[in-house]
Amino acid sequence: MSQPLPTTDTSMTASFTLNLTGRAIDKVKDFAAKMPEAVGKSLRVFIQGGGCSGFQYGFTFDDQKPSDNVVTAGDITVLVDPASAPKLQGATVDWIEDMRGAGFSVDNPGATSSCGCGKSFC
Repeated sequence: MSQPLPTTDTSMTASFTLNLTGRAIDKVKDFAAKMPEAVGKSLRVFIQGGGCSGFQYGFTFDDQKPSDNVVTAGDITVLVDPASAPKLQGATVDWIEDMRGAGFSVDNPGATSSCGCGKSFC
């Protein structure tokens, strides 16, 4: 995993931390440039029920809401809703390409276990 870049936190919860590696930032910018629906929006990282282990990570482009935690990583803005923030605290998002495929991977110190696909946790 590449080293996470320093982040600036302008969240509602001043102690919230979410890191993105350089590869993840580059991929977000690549997606944003290719997706017309991403224009003027920020990356939202969120937790939803499902997956093999109970929760799974989600990624989408979205507008900022007043209650969002807002983190600046490199030159992108990342949004995290208040319900997802406790489960993402201190996590690092990376972009992985290997023989299993390509996608965002989350190294989450708060997860008690995760499945082999790396997309879900509990």
